[in-house]
Amino acid sequence: MFELSFAAFAASLVFVVLAEMGDKTQLLAMSFATCYNPYKVILAVFIATIANHALAVVAGQFLTTIVPIDIISLAASLSFIGFGLWTIRGDQLKGEDKKISRFGAVATVAIAFFIAEFGDKTQLATISLAAEYQNPVSVLVGTTLGMLVADGIGIVVGVVLCKRIPQRKIKWFSALIFVLFGLVGIYEVLSVKVGLGYTVLTLTLLTILSVYAMFATSKRQKINDENLEERKICKRSPDQKN
Repeated sequence: MFELSFAAFAASLVFVVLAEMGDKTQLLAMSFATCYNPYKVILAVFIATIANHALAVVAGQFLTTIVPIDIISLAASLSFIGFGLWTIRGDQLKGEDKKISRFGAVATVAIAFFIAEFGDKTQLATISLAAEYQNPVSVLVGTTLGMLVADGIGIVVGVVLCKRIPQRKIKWFSALIFVLFGLVGIYEVLSVKVGLGYTVLTLTLLTILSVYAMFATSKRQKINDENLEERKICKRSPDQKN
């Protein structure tokens, strides 16, 4: 019988909510909610998430059988810093919301969502969390609820209230939380293995590199967004002349 862990549940819930904000799958849910009943979209998200994250949890549990737990903890902590940088970069839909299916609304959304979630940072975060906490049920419940909360917020704010989520501020807040938890995890592993001095030096270097990478990624993303907007304007101009 599985023993539930509040720490694993809470961490999984918070991490996935933060990771999902502005993520491709949240944008996908918002897009589908403009075409289908929002309640059916949420149901489809739930079905797809349970299936996808169950596979991720199994993968995370399997890792602990072949890799020492200290290595897993260190890798998971480093991955959280990587997720922070990924969050700053953001995602864009690449036609997933345009695919038409002969199935019903729930099946259409669930299939598209399940496929889009493969290799996504929320799935990878679930693998890391499962490996870190060694409590598959708590992690699965937490990550699934986190996806529902984040996508529910996206649908309500983006579709029902017709407002845009302040994505830049949310991305930065989420990224900082990821990096902070990553640094804390690294401290817990290295302080025991190499001592306080080397640990502080390592964390200082990682903090400097992480902050630099976040600002560089944010600047590059801003330039890409501006270029994309310019291309859209150029495409509209000929039509306006005609």
